[in-house]
Amino acid sequence: MSSSSPDSARRDAYAAWRSPSYRSYAPAWFAMVFASQIELVALGVYVYDRTADPLALGWLGMAKALPVIFLALVGGHLADRFDRKLLVIVTLAVITLTSLAMWAVVRNGQVGWIYVLLALAAAAQAMGTPARASLLPLIVPTADFSNAVAWNSSIFQLGTMTGPILGGLLMGPGKDAATALAAVAWFRGLSLLLMVFVRPRAQGRGSATSDSAGSIWEGLRFVLRHRMILGAISLDLLAVLLGGVTYLLPVFAEDILRVGPTGLGMLRSAEAAGAIVMAMLLAHLPPMQRAGRNMLLAVTGFGVATIAFGLSRNYAISLGMMFLIGAFDNVSVVVRHTLVQMLTPDGMRGRVSAVNTVFIVLSNDLGGVESGVTARLFGPVGSVLFGGAGAILAVFAVMKLWPDLGRVGALHHIAPVRERPLAAETGEAAANTTAVNGELVSIDRGPPQT
Repeated sequence: MSSSSPDSARRDAYAAWRSPSYRSYAPAWFAMVFASQIELVALGVYVYDRTADPLALGWLGMAKALPVIFLALVGGHLADRFDRKLLVIVTLAVITLTSLAMWAVVRNGQVGWIYVLLALAAAAQAMGTPARASLLPLIVPTADFSNAVAWNSSIFQLGTMTGPILGGLLMGPGKDAATALAAVAWFRGLSLLLMVFVRPRAQGRGSATSDSAGSIWEGLRFVLRHRMILGAISLDLLAVLLGGVTYLLPVFAEDILRVGPTGLGMLRSAEAAGAIVMAMLLAHLPPMQRAGRNMLLAVTGFGVATIAFGLSRNYAISLGMMFLIGAFDNVSVVVRHTLVQMLTPDGMRGRVSAVNTVFIVLSNDLGGVESGVTARLFGPVGSVLFGGAGAILAVFAVMKLWPDLGRVGALHHIAPVRERPLAAETGEAAANTTAVNGELVSIDRGPPQT
């Protein structure tokens, strides 16, 4: 008998990178994230320098959020009807062209057109993001998907941590936004080129009813019907909505920790660094056997670290708590994304990914509003304490509403809903797989009875 097994093969920390398509997809993803972070810094500095109005910065966020909220479901519908790779390439081309247009606008000293172009880019992103997210399961083997998710999360955090640094360096003391936006266009063009070399497997198609306008909403109906998916994305929505501290970091850096803009940058980087370290650990450790329990514990840790950050008056401790916030959040991201993608049949992945995108945007933007309102009522410290406690309470609420979520076991044993395990699958894997509310998932049954 061979000493190797499917589980031992899955311990390969670099399994996703064995796929040639992933070796093109991953740097393309990094270039997308990296460019967006440079753009965020460049436009923020440029708009505030021209207007001296903090509300003008808020309109930047609104210009990015509204198109995603209104168009993401349409993007998901398109991702299940048309070629996903082609959709990603077309939308990336539009976003790259808007970057070039922003460069021209900034060189002419204009502000108003920034919002229009940013909304246009966000609309293209909304149409392309579901296709990009649902393309990933088609370019790596199914058994390596959670490994690819962990690497993708690490790549995202690396871009989030390093992009703003380069953006600030490119602008320099003279606040030269045009140079930074030229770099944005260059990196997006690179991402577009790399996507051309991705070779996905043939994708499943939507049902015959997918030609109707009503099928645009089928992704939402699918999520509402399948409680495991709804519970996973609802937990993320509630935790980020209540527990996020990102919007209040400038207040803590300036008025509480008194570390100024440099300290603020380090606080943001600490969160991304925690997520990267956790992603590396998840990629190198054996596959999680109790993924549902780990996700609930991670969100609880996220809430505890948030409370500790709110109470801290020591900069080093605050940095440590931001590191833990990023690390705990990344566990939840990997488990949630794997559950959503692997429980969803391929013909529905685009539309379900669109719903997931809307949940993420709503949690981030409404979380900023929640932070601002509670900070006005209770002060910044009270707001963060309230948010951390809210994230912990969200865990208890999810355990009450979706108790099966905490019993999800090994992620690599999950199969799409309405599908049966392969006839060859026997032994422990089959014994620990069961249908929960119509969904085929791996359930943690605890230690064997003796």
